[in-house]
Amino acid sequence: MDKRNRMAKRVAEYFKPGDIINLGIGIPSLCGNYAPKGVMLHTENGLIGVGPASTGLQNVESFSNANAMRFVPVPGSSVFDSAESFAIVRSGRLAATVLGGLQVSVKGDLANWARPGKTVGMGGAMDLVNGARQVIVTMDLVTKTGEPKILNECTFPLTGKACVSHIVTDQCVIDVVPEGLLLREILEGLAPEDIQKQVEPTLVVAGDLAVMAE
Repeated sequence: MDKRNRMAKRVAEYFKPGDIINLGIGIPSLCGNYAPKGVMLHTENGLIGVGPASTGLQNVESFSNANAMRFVPVPGSSVFDSAESFAIVRSGRLAATVLGGLQVSVKGDLANWARPGKTVGMGGAMDLVNGARQVIVTMDLVTKTGEPKILNECTFPLTGKACVSHIVTDQCVIDVVPEGLLLREILEGLAPEDIQKQVEPTLVVAGDLAVMAE
C-alpha cells in the first residue's frame, strides 16, 4: 500500500459507526475508502452521505463535493443548502474533520491555507476546525526539502488555534495532549529519536508506543 493510502487508512481508524465526518482535499479525501460501515461523510456544499466516486451514467453534476469531485450518494443521504451545511458544522454535530496541514504547533495550532508566495484560500476550514469535535490532520512529517512541519510555533497564517486532536503522518502518529505532543505510533524500522530529529517540539513518547500498520 502506498503511503497516502496507508495514512488515509490509519485516519479512518478514528471513525465509528454513526459518526458524521467531513473530509478535506488530498489525502483526507481517500479516508472514505476505509471508513467503517455506518459512517456518513459530509460535504460543506450541502450533503451528508457522500459515497464512492461516480462513473459513466452515474456521473451527475448535481452530486459534486466541495472539491468538485463527483460521487454517488449512499442510501439515507440528506441534501440541503450551503447555509444549512455550515450551520451543521458550527453546531458541533460533526464527529470529526480530516484536513491536510502545512504546519502544526506544539499547542495544536493549525496552518493549512497559505504560505509565502502561495495562497490557496481558507475555504470552510476555519469553520470546520472550530465546529468539529475532533480535528485530524494528515500530512508528511517534513516538507519536500526536509524542513519540519511540526513546530513550537506556526510561522504561516493560522487556520485555527489549539484545535488539532491527532496528527497522522507518513512516519508516525502523534496526539495533541495537555502535556504537549504524544508520540503514539511509529513506522516500523524507525526509533523515537528518528522522529524527534525531524520536529521542533520535544515529544512525549507513549509508554505503549505501537508500530504503524502497513
